[in-house]
Amino acid sequence: EHLRTWCAERGRTPTRTEQAQLAKHQGGHIEAAMESEPPVQVVIADTTPLMIAAYSEIYFQDVSLYPAALRWHHRVRLHLLMGLDVPWVPDGLFRDGPNFRERTDEVLRRQLQSAGLPFHTVYGLGATRCRNALGIVEAVLRTPFPRKAPAQERAWACERCSDPNCARRLFSHLI
Repeated sequence: EHLRTWCAERGRTPTRTEQAQLAKHQGGHIEAAMESEPPVQVVIADTTPLMIAAYSEIYFQDVSLYPAALRWHHRVRLHLLMGLDVPWVPDGLFRDGPNFRERTDEVLRRQLQSAGLPFHTVYGLGATRCRNALGIVEAVLRTPFPRKAPAQERAWACERCSDPNCARRLFSHLI
């Protein structure tokens, strides 16, 4: 997580002019992990170019990083968003509060949806959250990597439990 390391080393968050370079470096770190030897099947990254672009929008009202971030993200097979069911905990430089967390979630969902990027939301506490995330990753690994699918063809996944086979799908029009 290049952004966290960068902030910790400097004791501050980045300025508007530093955002683009951070997004580029973060993408480079993830690419290096994807190309490692021996090859890996899964790379998990907490911060990505899209996250940095979202921060840039929220903090600086700057949306200029989205085109490059979204181009980069179209090569990624799966995006996991963490549900907001875990209580908010302050984290020094990195967590501004529950309202910021909700705003960030809103921005990320909007960008992923508008770009047609596949994502699932992971809910649950502790080991349950981990099992839910791993279940999604395993299911995705068993399917061919779709190139950008039209919105109506993307798989549905329950917004509460992340299970694409959840019974809520049958009743979603009633909820």
